[in-house]
Formats: sequence, C-alpha cells, structure tokens
Amino acid sequence: MIMALSAGVPSAAAQDSSSTPVDFQRDVRPILADNCFQCHGPDRRTRRARLRLDTEEGALAERPDGRAIVPGDASASLLYQRITQDDPEQRMPPPALSNNTVSNAQIDLLRRWIDEGAAWDQHWAFKPVERPEPPAVTTEAWIRNPIDRFVLARLESAGLTPTPEADKRTLARRLALDLTGLPPDPATLARFLNDRSDRAYEQLVDRLLESNHWGEHRARFWLDAARYGDTHGIHIDNYREMYPYRDWVIQAFNDNKPFDEFAVEQIAGDLLPDPTLAQLVATGFQRNNITTNEGGAIPEEYEAVYAKDRAETTGNVFLGLTIGCATCHDHKFDPIAQREFYAMTAFFRNTTQYVMDGNVSDPPPILVVPTDADRERWGELRTAAAATDADIARRATAVDDPFAAWIATEEYRTLQAPLDASAQLMT
Repeated sequence: MIMALSAGVPSAAAQDSSSTPVDFQRDVRPILADNCFQCHGPDRRTRRARLRLDTEEGALAERPDGRAIVPGDASASLLYQRITQDDPEQRMPPPALSNNTVSNAQIDLLRRWIDEGAAWDQHWAFKPVERPEPPAVTTEAWIRNPIDRFVLARLESAGLTPTPEADKRTLARRLALDLTGLPPDPATLARFLNDRSDRAYEQLVDRLLESNHWGEHRARFWLDAARYGDTHGIHIDNYREMYPYRDWVIQAFNDNKPFDEFAVEQIAGDLLPDPTLAQLVATGFQRNNITTNEGGAIPEEYEAVYAKDRAETTGNVFLGLTIGCATCHDHKFDPIAQREFYAMTAFFRNTTQYVMDGNVSDPPPILVVPTDADRERWGELRTAAAATDADIARRATAVDDPFAAWIATEEYRTLQAPLDASAQLMT
C-alpha cells in the first residue's frame, strides 16, 4: 500500500551496530572503493604489489606474507593490519598517493566484517534476479499485500511501528500525485470518497493507471535519463522535432509495454525484422544526444563524441553502470575494460547521421511520422507507392528487348517528328 511507505526507516548508520551484520555492498565495498581500488583495483596498469581487492579471489588469495583478508580473523588479515599501522610508512592508504584516510568508524566496520566471516556479495546488477521469500512479521493484521511484509519487517527490526492509516481524502491525494503527478480531479475524488466497498482503494488505483496522465508522469523520469531535448543543445541550439519519441515513451507506459521490448526497440528498433513505424520512432532514443553545426567544429571529433554519448547513456540507463569512466582507462570500480567501451562505441558509429546538424529541425536521416488519424491511410499510400515503383521498374526492364528489336528494323530513320500527328497537343 502507498500508506506503508510513509513510515520512517533509520539509515544503516543509525541502526544498532552490535546486532546488525555488516553488509558488504552497503558498508564495506564503498570503503574499499574510496581508499583501496586506486592501487588495488581492476586497472592492471595502476595496480600495486600485484594485490587486487575488488574481487573475492584477489582479496582472499594466499600471498608470501599472508592473506589480505582472513575470514573470521581480522587480526591475521594484512588489510586490517595495514590500515591500523602506527608507522605512517606502513599505514594504508599511503598519504603520498591518496588524500583519503580510513576513519575509526570505517576501520571498525572492516574489523567486524572480517570477524563475521568476510561475506562477499556481488552488486545486485551482477546477480541473477531471484524472487525473495516474504519475511515473517509480528503484526500480521497490518499486511495487505506481499510488499507490506518487507516494509513492516524492516520497521520491526528497528523497533518502529507503522504510522496510522491516512484518511481517504489524504490517501487519494497522495496516490494521485504519486501515480499521475497531479491531484485527483473532483469527480475521481468524490467517487472514491463515496465508495464504501472493500475494493475502493484498488479501484482508485486502476482508474489512475488508466489515465493518460500515468504515462505522462512516468515518462518524465525516463526522458530525463534518455537526455531528451527539443533543441540541438550546442551552438545556435535550434529547435528539433523529437516529440514523436516523447509521445512513444508516454504510450509505452500507458500500454504497459514489457520492459524487454521497451529496451530493445529503443536501442535497435530499426534492426528488428520488418520494423513498424512505432519501432522506428523508438530509436529516437539514439537521436537525443546534443549536436552541433558550429563552423569551427571538427567532424571527426564530434562523430566520436556522439558515439561516446550513446554508449555512456546506454550503459547508465540499461546497465546501471558509469561505463564512461572507461573512456580514458580500464574502469577502476566496475569490470569494464577500456577496450570494451570502445567496442561498444563502434556499434553506435554505424549510422548515416550527418555529424553537423545543419541548424535545421530535421537533420537526416529522418522519419515521416503522420498523426494517429492519418497512419492507416499513410500505410496504404506507402504500400501503393511501393507497388507502383515496382511496376515502373518492371516496365523499364520489359521494354529493353522490344526497343532493341525496333531499332534493328531501322524504322526510326523514317520518323519526321518525335511524336505522331495524332499525339500532338492541340492549343
């Protein structure tokens, strides 16, 4: 329920450290990334002492002087020994190479984590999706759907109780703002207030999800991630006609389009077999990058800039990774090599788009997008035009042999005018 999310939940730092196990991804990995990965991370060119701390294998590997991390024994772990060294020459991270200092609180977190067994967990983006088991809770009567169990379990673990349920008018306003970005219209509100059934709330949710405003509201967040813009973004920053892509995104949310289709059609809708007009419009995702027509711009440079932008945006949006770091070097915190980044940009350089946008609203390649009312007729005309073009091509081929035979008769030598008298236009 929406009301369940209004209850406050303390941060990890505010929870009782003695009873809460240290979470590797939340508590430990950020410390290692900030203080250790610069010299002991995935970038082999900057790695020192052949020690790698960004992987479990590297951190637990046997070394001549011991293991960096000995699960269950912080005092025997070289990592803990070096971050607690009194000798500044031995202490890590070395002040000469890093401006970072591991705080006492962070040292305590690392000690507890190692003593608890040094559980190593991958970032959620690298793990297969699994359906979790809903946790057990004490106040069963509060539960209305499976999500409530996760909310309540977290509250109960922190010694908190849910806030009281809001009145119907407040609940309707919160729900409408969350789902549509707008307060409920008077008719919708009145219908909800007068509905005394057990399904009044669910029916309100259904009505709001059926509204076009649902897609408009959700699209706002996606369009921000897709760097949508109605202007070119550089130089004169002229208007460009990108709104069909915006409308496609809105419709995709309103149609509840499956996410796999939503992703594929935006990344490569034009490469699908016999793509529809809508699938071609979806590839506008790749045309949202800023462009230029500035006279001093170097086309080869901006061709690379456009490809870099598309690779970075695809990585950020669909992979949840800052792959742009690999523009200059192997990624120091995620498993992305510089070579892999440029292999990805190569995919986005296979385009017929002009580097210079010409300061026009529709730089080629362009797609004619008729209105919804005209699309059926537009499709019929395109089909008819294709058939006519095919007939013309066949006619051009068909006349070759008769024309050659006529030439062989040399009848053309008797012609007195380009056309017969009967074919002359009369004025």
